[in-house]
Amino acid sequence: MIGVILTDIEGTTSSISFVHDVLFPYAAEHMADFVRQQAPDNEAVQVQLKAVADESGGDPSDLEGLVDTLLTWIREDRKATPLKALQGMIWEKGYRDGDFKGHVYQDAADKLREWHDRGLRQYVYSSGSVQAQKLIFGFSSCGNLTPFFSGYFDTHVGAKREAKAYRNILDELGLGTEPETVLFLSDITQELDAAAEAGMETILLVRGEESVKTGYPIAHDFNEVDALLAEID
Repeated sequence: MIGVILTDIEGTTSSISFVHDVLFPYAAEHMADFVRQQAPDNEAVQVQLKAVADESGGDPSDLEGLVDTLLTWIREDRKATPLKALQGMIWEKGYRDGDFKGHVYQDAADKLREWHDRGLRQYVYSSGSVQAQKLIFGFSSCGNLTPFFSGYFDTHVGAKREAKAYRNILDELGLGTEPETVLFLSDITQELDAAAEAGMETILLVRGEESVKTGYPIAHDFNEVDALLAEID
């Protein structure tokens, strides 16, 4: 019986376009000014800038050079840990200032509440940082959804297309010997392949009416996930 639901964000609970059309451009637009303003006195920013210098081989005292590196990484969509951390700081300010709200589909928000009330433990696994995950659900268009989650995982547990990452998650949940009690939701079949290899149950969530050939159960929204969940149990 399923006792844990592990969900992806982009394309699953939330629109892919929100991340690429709102969050990434916002961080790119504000990165230079944020770094220049915060670098002198903000220790957390200083730590990340040192990490940028270490990873890029740049001069840690060359602030403009580090800014250029960060902007280059954004254009390259590089999955660099210090970049993610600084983006998260910028997004937090944007959320708190009311510049935008995190996009979450209404059907996802409704089921997250319902599943929580039914006693299911819910976790997030996304390539975005844990901080970014908490922000999108904490400042969502559907209200604060963070009370419905028991925890969050990012790529510190491993790459999303590798089975080892899902085994690490199972171990952290204390379910290493009961992987079949965890359901993983994603719009990426390669991620489902890895989760299935680790022993988890899986559902491919495809928003819209796309025709998809796959060996996985398919849902078009969280209501259909709920119907499939009853079949799995």
